Amino acid sequence: MTAKFIARMEIILRLYLLPYNPLRPIVCYDERPCFLIGNTVKGLALKPGQVAKEHYAYSKHGSCCILAMVEPLTGMRYARIRRARRKREFALYMQRLAALYSDAEIITVVLDNLNTHNFSSFYETFDAHEAARLVDRFNFIYTPKGASWLNMIEIEFSALSRQCLNRRIPSIGELSNEVIAYFKERTEKRVKIVWEFSRETARQKLNRRYSQVNVKNQKFKLI
Repeated sequence: MTAKFIARMEIILRLYLLPYNPLRPIVCYDERPCFLIGNTVKGLALKPGQVAKEHYAYSKHGSCCILAMVEPLTGMRYARIRRARRKREFALYMQRLAALYSDAEIITVVLDNLNTHNFSSFYETFDAHEAARLVDRFNFIYTPKGASWLNMIEIEFSALSRQCLNRRIPSIGELSNEVIAYFKERTEKRVKIVWEFSRETARQKLNRRYSQVNVKNQKFKLI
């Protein structure tokens, strides 16, 4: 854990403590690859009280990617399914996100360091006028390398995997319907994310790492 890692982590932890401001929303974004898998043998007919059973044989139908964000303080979610996650897909997603938050002065996005996650994607996808307009709408905050756990969308993806993607889905159309319906329901229910890992907690629980960067940080150590 380097000083750069700690600095980025503390920026994000401070961000998560800010009160809700509709003019300056904070959202967490990432992408999740998915394999499309179908059954080659039809499962057994179900009987009351029995668990569904699948044959071990399956067929592969390619892959796709879920692009999604969550606004932790409001429970707002937005997801799209695409065949790839290139710069174009990222730029078009962010353009739509800007439209969803049309009244916002600036949209802060927590995301990782994937090479498509930067403003160059806007300029390679749109003309300079539109690209510049989108640059002015966003503030990108990057997680440290190897610290995806700091991005709250990963909590959402974990829930999605357990509750929606825990079975074989053979087509991108079916997957899209399932995922969008899942996120729509959670948005309507305003399922929020309560983040409890603060800067103070980090300084205590990770004190050995902090102290390696600067010995003065030993004062934060739990006694």
